[in-house]
Amino acid sequence: MTLLHNPVIRGFAPDPSLVRVDDWYYVATSSFEWFPTIPIHRSRDLAHWEYAGHVRGAVPGDSLAGVPDSGGVWAPSLSWDGERFWVVYAVVRSVGTPYFDADTYVSTATDVGGKWTEPRRLPSHGFDPALFHDRRAGHDESAEHAEGRLWLLNLQNDHRPGGRRFAGIVLTELDRHTLAPAGDTHLLLQHERLVEGPKVVRRDGWYYLVLAEGGTGVEHGALVARSRTITGPYELDSRPLLTARDDPSLPLQKAGHAELVETPDGEWVMSHLAARPLQTPDGPRCPLGRETAIQALTWDEAGWPRLRHGGRHPAVEVAVQTRPGARAPEPTPQLAAPEEPLGWPWSTLRGRPDPSWADPTARPGWIRLRGRHGPESWWAHSLLAQRITEHRAEAEVTVEARPRTFTQAAGLVLWYNTEAYLSLDLTWAEPEGEGQRGQQWRGVGRTVLGLVEREELGTRQVALVEVDARGPLVLGVTIDCGLARFWYVREGVRAPIGPPLDFTKLSDDHGSRLRFTGAMAGVHAVDLVDSAFTADFTGFRLTCW
Repeated sequence: MTLLHNPVIRGFAPDPSLVRVDDWYYVATSSFEWFPTIPIHRSRDLAHWEYAGHVRGAVPGDSLAGVPDSGGVWAPSLSWDGERFWVVYAVVRSVGTPYFDADTYVSTATDVGGKWTEPRRLPSHGFDPALFHDRRAGHDESAEHAEGRLWLLNLQNDHRPGGRRFAGIVLTELDRHTLAPAGDTHLLLQHERLVEGPKVVRRDGWYYLVLAEGGTGVEHGALVARSRTITGPYELDSRPLLTARDDPSLPLQKAGHAELVETPDGEWVMSHLAARPLQTPDGPRCPLGRETAIQALTWDEAGWPRLRHGGRHPAVEVAVQTRPGARAPEPTPQLAAPEEPLGWPWSTLRGRPDPSWADPTARPGWIRLRGRHGPESWWAHSLLAQRITEHRAEAEVTVEARPRTFTQAAGLVLWYNTEAYLSLDLTWAEPEGEGQRGQQWRGVGRTVLGLVEREELGTRQVALVEVDARGPLVLGVTIDCGLARFWYVREGVRAPIGPPLDFTKLSDDHGSRLRFTGAMAGVHAVDLVDSAFTADFTGFRLTCW
């Protein structure tokens, strides 16, 4: 037995899709507007996970330019047909509108860290697609299905006035070779509560339809229905399989979006998302985003899946059956393909990193960012960031740059999205006492560190400190008790800049718009005029505990 501690993949790792191949377990998670697209982790014992690769090329053209915050790649579903991995997912281009404008794609690979096929578009009824490989169908059906049958599940979206955005779960058979629809689309289930994230597993002659219920917030849960035939009708279980919505004191909240997998020894486990809230005067907030958790399952006498520890609440500590010597090797810092200039754990917004950012001939040991659009752009933001995985963390970096105008800036950023970030930037300002007239072309002004807070209602300048930028500067931030305290090194000593800022605003739970990602720490550069300004960074360190 192995004791795992949830979440097993910590920080921004939502909508986990779990699959087992021999003695390995693999989890694919949503990436939304971030690259690399569809990160995949692996484990032998369900407790110790390492980054194993990502679905390179998941987005046609390798660009999500113009995709809104929390758009992009939603809820990938990973599966294995006995020879290769399949991943099906939606690229969502509209958020918060009746139209999701979602395109469903599928890609395959023999190795999750290797080459994935060019994505092929599938029928796009809505988001949260999944594939079910009914390999046992050939044993009791006609010869034309000897290889088994391939089914596409999806959420149905009704965009019409008065329609339901979550209008039920639909199923379409696909031709295994052409991937074209091989028959009619079947409506499997509609429910008075919001249901999404369909997954199917077959056991003892039943098809079990596992559903995410109640949205992805504190009302989230997992619900199960079953049928003797895959096309239904489906009978709903009388109780949810998993939820935390009835107990706000639980350490794991927002539990749902589940997937069931059988272990090599005939036991059953379940992956699901969860979040760890911080309590604030404005209610619980989860700046780390939604994370990946694992639960052990059993089956009751009536044949329904149940949490092995009883009840329906997610457990933090879970004992799982593992084989001797099953523990995976310790995680490696990067398993990026050689052609990737900056690999995991780095991530970038709406596109892959520019190869010039890690050009070893430019300045060995440094990252050189060329400034592009401002931090609120959906198009061309020069930002490199890593996931924050604990509520206590510290980030620091050394930066060297020569901003000559207020349109140039570079520094350290705590990032959620274009409407929620905190940044400490090296930039330019008018001489002290002079108004913001922007007359930088006169050759006068100051090099300053500017601390900026951005939230849904607008941006405010928190602090402005003149600095000597003729050499490198060390910038940092310490996160604790929901507060972010920024600092820089002056004469060998950490000097605070500005008051403590509310880190919990960088969460799904602040603001009025839909948010689905998690807080990141990183570096960025801005040049609004001609994209010629560059900033050099080295020694980036993110420590979470």
